[in-house]
Amino acid sequence: MLHLRLITPADRTDDVVHLIEKTVGTAHLVVLPDAARNPVGDVVLCDVAREAGDELIGGLRELGLDKTGSIAVENIDLSLSKRADKAEADAPGEGADAVLWEHLADATHEESTLSITYVAFLTIATMIAACGVVLDNAVLIVGAMAVGPEFGPLAGISTALVRRAPRLALRSLIALVVGFVVAMGATVVFSGLMDTLDLFHQSDLEGARPNTAFIYAPDAFSFVVAVLAGIAGTLSLTSAKSGALVGVAISVTTVPAAANAAVALSYGDTSQTIGSTNQLLLNLLGIVLAGTVTLLAQKWLWARQRAASRGH
Repeated sequence: MLHLRLITPADRTDDVVHLIEKTVGTAHLVVLPDAARNPVGDVVLCDVAREAGDELIGGLRELGLDKTGSIAVENIDLSLSKRADKAEADAPGEGADAVLWEHLADATHEESTLSITYVAFLTIATMIAACGVVLDNAVLIVGAMAVGPEFGPLAGISTALVRRAPRLALRSLIALVVGFVVAMGATVVFSGLMDTLDLFHQSDLEGARPNTAFIYAPDAFSFVVAVLAGIAGTLSLTSAKSGALVGVAISVTTVPAAANAAVALSYGDTSQTIGSTNQLLLNLLGIVLAGTVTLLAQKWLWARQRAASRGH
């Protein structure tokens, strides 16, 4: 269930209440006249089944409430109420399958913004991965994948393509490109420093690396894994099952590939630099394509489900 807290101008409260009452899957409607002070207006509270949330929020925005008042949405972890149970039973579809497009757009907007914290995480992840590729240590590679924040901008690009939001696409692309350029540049310097301290050796990079050689040798499976990871990551965002992101973090080789390219570049190894860069680009492309197609499929399926429920 979702909890909505709305601030409505007094002359729009009746329209808002009518919309909530006619939306299947709502419960616990409360109206507090003249309770709001900034902006001035009434406060309307209600709970709505997740699968009916996107339709209700869309209707509220059509009434202009996001401009003249306020729409705040929270997840309800526990609701002991027969009315809530009935609302969820009446709402079409399953809550786990529902997509809250406004929430998705807001989440990807936040995660895809270029910031010092984002660049720091990506840089640290790339440096950890650099240690992993030189030592041929799979544990460090997995750790770097888990730390890397690059899925946020990738999801932002997919969301922007589906919702036709050029600003979100540009913001996500800038975060992705600038983030990797800075992270790889810093890792080249880090690799040179580690070599000076006699902790990195070119022979380690160019020697046999059974655990990490795949990072600079892209093949068909590289794209397949990226596509599967993109689907899983997108589903985890839209269904609020964040645990799936752990699987995504260890399934793709964006950060390790960037690290391998940076270390190889510091030693002038053109072959590994090109191979790792190709691996990086292949994974980025696969994730974006899979994420976009997944969102389009969810949008189409959910629209059909709504149309069927209205028909009944």
